[in-house]
Amino acid sequence: MNPRAAKALDAPAIVARSPAMRRVIELADRAAPTEATVLVTGESGTGKERLARYIHAHSRRAAGPFVAIDCGALPEGLLESELFGHAKGAFTGAESARAGLFEAAEQGTIFLDEIGETTPAVQVRLLRAIQERAVRPVGTNRDVPVDVRIIAATHRDLHALVLAGAFRQDLYFRLRVVPLEIPALRDRPEDLLPLARALVARTCTENHCGPCALSSDVLDAFHRYAWPGNIRELENAIERAVVLAEGKPRIELGDLPPEVRGTAPAPQPASAGGAPVLTLAEVERRHILASLERLGGNRKATAKALGIGENTLWRRLKSYGMVRRAGAGQDPHSAIED
Repeated sequence: MNPRAAKALDAPAIVARSPAMRRVIELADRAAPTEATVLVTGESGTGKERLARYIHAHSRRAAGPFVAIDCGALPEGLLESELFGHAKGAFTGAESARAGLFEAAEQGTIFLDEIGETTPAVQVRLLRAIQERAVRPVGTNRDVPVDVRIIAATHRDLHALVLAGAFRQDLYFRLRVVPLEIPALRDRPEDLLPLARALVARTCTENHCGPCALSSDVLDAFHRYAWPGNIRELENAIERAVVLAEGKPRIELGDLPPEVRGTAPAPQPASAGGAPVLTLAEVERRHILASLERLGGNRKATAKALGIGENTLWRRLKSYGMVRRAGAGQDPHSAIED
């Protein structure tokens, strides 16, 4: 197996059941084999670095290194040293010469996260590095040629920063040769449950515990919650839930963080014993979703287990908002996750 193919097998899995996310992956697949600079935008926690790693793993540079740096985590002087390297004695504490991350990413990809947090001085040096394909270590007057692909990312509106004079327009256009915007999790509801299942499986494996299913109450809570922290928040919520479930076969509502379970469903009329009485439609909905979850989202197996036809199941799922919009020429039934 060639290095590029081997690297592609290690590419991070990206759930893309929703039309919006499918479009992002389609563009990423088209951009990956090229040398084009990519600018990934989206809210915090949407998985910008994961998409950058996906592009690298499917590129001609897959056998080379993937080097990532958070540009917003370092002050200007230290960031310049990290990116471009420095000479011995360039500043206090520089006891020896050191290569920067551009050199470390030679024949690979450098991922510049939170590029919108960089200062004008750093932006000038980044622009020169892109144009000249060379970097100048701090404290030297020599250029070091570099062969790297650049993928940048930010949660900020770079165009607005350009208009405000806080970000260089020429660098902005150099970076956004291929712009990719990752939608927020609340805007890709078709991806929520597949993501949750994948994260539960991974977390159970990492914690050496048995498989955990998601109760119908948990599924309801997941769909009600807006997920302002996006996939990162979902990941943290599931990690907590798996730990608190303590090996139980099912994650229950009480295992979720308070903010996720905080939006309670409308009160149901109580029976004589005080327990809530659910409508038949609600009982059916919960049973169908729980069965679908238990069978890994497999529509055919779920319909068979429930003793109903696939068309009937499809209509039920459509009424629950669980069906993607079918594209032209696509079987509408196939728009349900299989």
